[in-house]
Amino acid sequence: MRILMIHPNYHSGGAEIAGNWPPAWVAYLAGALKTAGFTDIRFIDAMTDRIEDEELRRIIREEKPDVVGATSITPSIYKAERVLQIAKEEHPNALTIIGGVHASFMYRQVLTEAPWIDAIIRGEGEAVIVNVMKALQSGDWTEARSKVLGIAYSDGDQVVATPAEPPIADVDTIKPDWSVLDWEKYIYIPLNTRVAVPNFARGCPFTCSFCSQWKFWRNYRVRDPLKVVDEIEDLVRNHGVGFFILADEEPTIHRKKFIRFCEEMVKRDLPVLWGINTRVTDVIRDEKLLPLYRKAGLIHVSLGTEAAAQLKLDLFNKETTVAQNKRAVQLLKKNGIMAEAQFIVGLDNETPETLEETYRMVIDWGAEMANWSMYTPWPFADLFQELGDKVEIFDYEKYNFVTPIVKPAAMDRATLLDRVMHNYRRFYMRKMLFHYPWIRDKTLRRYMMGCLKAFMRSGMRREFYDLGRVNYWGPQSKKKVDFGFDETRTLDRRQLADLKSAPPPRKLKKKRVPAEVAANGVNGANGANGHAEEIDEGDQYDEAVMTPAAVSACGAPKGLPEDGDDYDEAITSSNPAPAETEKPRATVH
Repeated sequence: MRILMIHPNYHSGGAEIAGNWPPAWVAYLAGALKTAGFTDIRFIDAMTDRIEDEELRRIIREEKPDVVGATSITPSIYKAERVLQIAKEEHPNALTIIGGVHASFMYRQVLTEAPWIDAIIRGEGEAVIVNVMKALQSGDWTEARSKVLGIAYSDGDQVVATPAEPPIADVDTIKPDWSVLDWEKYIYIPLNTRVAVPNFARGCPFTCSFCSQWKFWRNYRVRDPLKVVDEIEDLVRNHGVGFFILADEEPTIHRKKFIRFCEEMVKRDLPVLWGINTRVTDVIRDEKLLPLYRKAGLIHVSLGTEAAAQLKLDLFNKETTVAQNKRAVQLLKKNGIMAEAQFIVGLDNETPETLEETYRMVIDWGAEMANWSMYTPWPFADLFQELGDKVEIFDYEKYNFVTPIVKPAAMDRATLLDRVMHNYRRFYMRKMLFHYPWIRDKTLRRYMMGCLKAFMRSGMRREFYDLGRVNYWGPQSKKKVDFGFDETRTLDRRQLADLKSAPPPRKLKKKRVPAEVAANGVNGANGANGHAEEIDEGDQYDEAVMTPAAVSACGAPKGLPEDGDDYDEAITSSNPAPAETEKPRATVH
């Protein structure tokens, strides 16, 4: 059975300005498939190779696949649908499947607008894709598909969703096949070296209102730190990787395991630098450990500072303060780690003054890098529904962090873009002239000058923030800016009803921390005020203590989704049974 996996040719001028990122999804799925005996796998990276439709058609025609699979983050969904349409036109008998976060939640809309897709893999894909292949191998897909957990498909004019596949309990059993990628293509521009994006854990115990990671992965599960380092050593020794970013939303959550990971990285002394995303409160919590983290190779930390105005932090359920943001940046700088402040801008209450405030804040904090991302209202995130009719653009191709989806009440979208570019121009001009060339740490200086090179290169090519495509050339061009929204694309309101009906998520145990500890700002926003918060240094998220209880997660007491329930719209009772104990059944819409 020949399996062809394709990464869609989608570009937006966002994270890709730093280089070509390896599609980790294909390595993880290929590893699961090969372990199960499905070894005839071919991968096409249409994004990195910029393969247009007709060339892709020729390749698909020559491959003669039995199965064609694609992935779909929200902005690439239309490209992914088109990939599978071409595959079905060339090979009508091939099974076409799609996975990824957007299709997992918006499966009804995807199957309606792309009827040539045979099945959607919902959520974590390794076990599901193997079961799909086994069902297909049995000879009668139409008969066997209803017994496969974790998929959705069309049956005539109805959309069917089978019960969710339970999350993989032991994440150390997941063995990616990194050899499926052509590593010469994946270069991180700041260091001119190969780059990888391995997992340290899956899921997130926090429930930020603008995010969907905690919904998609459902359970938070941490790998054995030694096995993670084994994987990284393989990437370094056998694939020439010189830089990696841990794919997790926040790998420092489980403090003990992250420390073990760093200690092992120091012990093996691998020639590799790396970066992470994390919360400012974790940086403050780990002040005394930052020298260890730097010694282990950590050089880039992206902080979810999100907004300079505390009002916005409260809206996002971030449960952090502006003062903590500054403290975290200063601690990282003190220890030779580059701090990147990430801001979410472009909500309804955004004004030129609030954007100016973010600039003044980041200068005051002293962050080496700053990133202003347009608020992107994922249709399956809580904040999307709270915004209501303030979201008026449903062209998902523009849901890419660089296009203003929500129009602020006080200015038009072109002005919003212009003010954001104004912040970028003066911030990086200032850094280029007065900071980066004078950094004493040679490694950090080389890294920052490389980041500046990537930034300037994308700016010269008009790729940064998709500026060339929207026709932005500076303040004088505001009247000519055209974001190219396809206003014929609308939201399937029935899909929102499905999401609203999902049962409450699983909650985690938390433990008490004395007021004097909380006063030092340990992993909790209110800790800075001296309150005795029920917070923890990461141990409560250990798999051994994942029992139902209450926990404050980013300010929203929601915790983790129940196993399987978050995708299973058939479960509507207030006390649903876990998916593992349910009998296979399908939901018909």
